[in-house]
Amino acid sequence: MPSHQHIEHGAATLSFPAFWTWLQAHPNCILRAGTPEVVLYDDDDLHWHFAVEGDDTRVVQLIRGKTLVGEIVVAPGDITYVQGVASEAEDEYMFELISETESDRVAAYHVVLSHGYDAEATPTPGRAVH
Repeated sequence: MPSHQHIEHGAATLSFPAFWTWLQAHPNCILRAGTPEVVLYDDDDLHWHFAVEGDDTRVVQLIRGKTLVGEIVVAPGDITYVQGVASEAEDEYMFELISETESDRVAAYHVVLSHGYDAEATPTPGRAVH
């Protein structure tokens, strides 16, 4: 069995650190990101920015020029795993950041990209353009 993970048509489970590292190499592939309360949508004049604030906070920002349009603050300690699956819509791949307790399971955050996860895809130096 291959040791790499690849999501195209099936589903896969990833650790949050593996997903976060991979996601940072694909900002131009994000179609939308959100929580149960809010969704940020990509557009031609917007770009995605990622930040790390200490050991316990990750930030996903949507920016127009130098103006912050919106941001999602992610608490990695609350994420049990990331579940990725191809969406019913063509060329959309949903990644749900799952938070679990003994009695509940909830998609605390989600990110939709234009392609699936491929752990073997090696980022090229410089800005990634897909």
